[in-house]
This record gives sequence, C-alpha cells and structure tokens, in this order.
Amino acid sequence: MPLWLRNVLLMLIIIFFSCIGYYFFIRPYRYLWRGCNGEMAYNVCIPCCYDVHGIDISHHQGRVNWSQLAANRLQKFPIEFIFIKATEGGDHIDTAFQYNFQKAREHNFIRGAYHFFSSKTDPTLQAQNFIENVSLETGDLPPVLDVEEARHSAYAELQERVLVWLDIVEGHYGVKPIIYTSYHFKNRHLNDAVFDDYPYWIAHYYVDSLKYTGKWSFWQHTDRSTIPGIRTDVDMNVFNGTAEDLKQMTIK
Repeated sequence: MPLWLRNVLLMLIIIFFSCIGYYFFIRPYRYLWRGCNGEMAYNVCIPCCYDVHGIDISHHQGRVNWSQLAANRLQKFPIEFIFIKATEGGDHIDTAFQYNFQKAREHNFIRGAYHFFSSKTDPTLQAQNFIENVSLETGDLPPVLDVEEARHSAYAELQERVLVWLDIVEGHYGVKPIIYTSYHFKNRHLNDAVFDDYPYWIAHYYVDSLKYTGKWSFWQHTDRSTIPGIRTDVDMNVFNGTAEDLKQMTIK
C-alpha cells in the first residue's frame, strides 16, 4: 500500500473515532463549558431574571432530607415550589409519592403532583389512576400531565388521547391541568390551538433563555442541579412570575 494511501486511511480512522468520542463523551456534557450569563447556585447557572425557583422529584431522588431541603429558603435562590411524581400509565404509583407529597406540605412548600403519560395506555384509565391516588388541597398547584413520548402514535391520535386525560382531570379537580413537555416535543406534537388555554411547563436545558414563543408558566432549565437534602442530581425550574402570581395559580 502506498504511503500516501496509508496516511489518508489513518487520518480517516482518527476522524471517525474523534467523531464517535465527541458524540458519546463530549456532546452530552458540553454545557459544562458554557459561560454563565446568570449566577451560579446549586452547581448550575441560574437564568436571569426570575424570582421564584423550584424543583421536581420522584423516587429516583431517593430519601429526601426534608428539613435540610427546607433550609434552602435561607439561600439567595430559595426553593419555593416542588412538583412530585404521582402516577404513570394506567396503574403505576410512584413509590415515594405519598411520603414526598405529605412532607412537602409539612415543610410549607407549594406542591404539585404530576402524571407521566403513556401514549399506548387508555387515557381514561390513566386519568382514573391519577385521581384515585392524588388528593389535591387548597394551596396546591393544579395537576400536571407529563407528555414526552409518542411511541409512533399518529399526531391526531396522541392529541386526542392527551385531551381525554386533560378533560377528565379538569372535570374532577375543577381547574385546568398544567402540561409538561419539552420545547421540541411541544413544537412537534402538541403545536395546536386546542392546547393554548392550558398552562405550560416547558423543559429546555442549558440555554440562556427559553425561546418558546407561546405562553408558559414554568421552565425546567436543567437536570443537573445539586440541592442540599437530595443526594442525586435534580431538575430545577423557574416560575414565570412573582411569588404572589404563583400563589394565585394554586387551587382555591
């Protein structure tokens, strides 16, 4: 083999493995090298300029030290609201939900409960699963539907199923549910005027500002925050308004 050809092949091999290395080992963590245009807290960049901060948790966070978590109110960016996973699909209940939900109330957090939506499970059964396991009280945030999987469902079919859940849950609690979804999923699957009246909680990580142009109430800006009282990384959120606005959003 000619020397020049060997050099070309070697260069192609180097380029190939460099691309593989970037895609799997550097790209997922490139946010670590981004500049911070806000302020650093909880090991993440806090976006400017929001006054009300919160987190969302499930059994994946393990046993939460609620006393330590409540002490975060003394920080510059106090945790004021917590969304807690309650149910998933037609019959699953998050193993930590009842404990976390009770403790959130005991420690005076504004709390909310969310359901992880399965695109292949009867939405009526999913709504019943949530209703049977979640008792919302005065001062709680409206129920949340977490929609982030399509599983090859047709566009119209997914929207129809989501609306069934939303209608049943709204009828039971007497308040419009919040829709949680990612920035890209919203634009691809839920970009329809029929959903415009629902409050939105948008997930969009490692950006300086949320570029979603519609109305939104919450922005999940990272999944890498380190909060005292929680042993694992946790999602962190901001509310698009004042503390008084957040209270006005709760169930009366």
